Amino acid sequence: MSAESATAHPDRRTARRPRGLILAAGAGRRLGRGPKALLVREDGLTLVESVLLALLGGGCTDITVVTGARGAEVARVLDGRDLVSIVDNPEWSSGMGSSLRCGLQTIGPSHDVMVTPVDRPGISAEEVARLIAAHRPGAITAAGHRDPNGSLRRGHPVLFDARWTPHAAAAAHGDVGARDLLEARRSAVDLVDCSDLDDGTDIDEPEDLLRLRAAVRVRR
Repeated sequence: MSAESATAHPDRRTARRPRGLILAAGAGRRLGRGPKALLVREDGLTLVESVLLALLGGGCTDITVVTGARGAEVARVLDGRDLVSIVDNPEWSSGMGSSLRCGLQTIGPSHDVMVTPVDRPGISAEEVARLIAAHRPGAITAAGHRDPNGSLRRGHPVLFDARWTPHAAAAAHGDVGARDLLEARRSAVDLVDCSDLDDGTDIDEPEDLLRLRAAVRVRR
């Protein structure tokens, strides 16, 4: 499959279903409104809930959520939901890399894992299903989104075949997560165009709150 693969049509009857991993440990300091996991959409769902539902709805078997800042509050939001495990990362302040490593080590080897940070308001079950359907055994499958110039840029979610999860955990550091691994192993990465489903943007600054496509308030 080429780096800019054609849009895949999901068939979850034949695709191997991965486990989901949501990185939700950050404090959201640049945003200035507390952890982004706790941002609440107009429909009442927090970001962590909306991402969780997208992963499960798209075909992930279960979800591990890595918490850190105000972790007890994030865990309470998810209390009572099925197929969810919470793991607290005591080193969350060192950056996203430690949360990726913590999550992958908690899930353990021999599992395909779909990873996404929590601040992805546009992620949908359709996007998740498309990645699962397009995934080749032994590969890394990433969502691609086109920039204003039409170039396909790698984004999230990223589906790591089981053979790559130990490498992703070992490579994770600082705030770059598995970026260095993905750059070094480009030949193993299949980029799936999801531009028709999602613009690939995340939430970092106050002006980015418009990307939620709904009024946002903060759960206190």
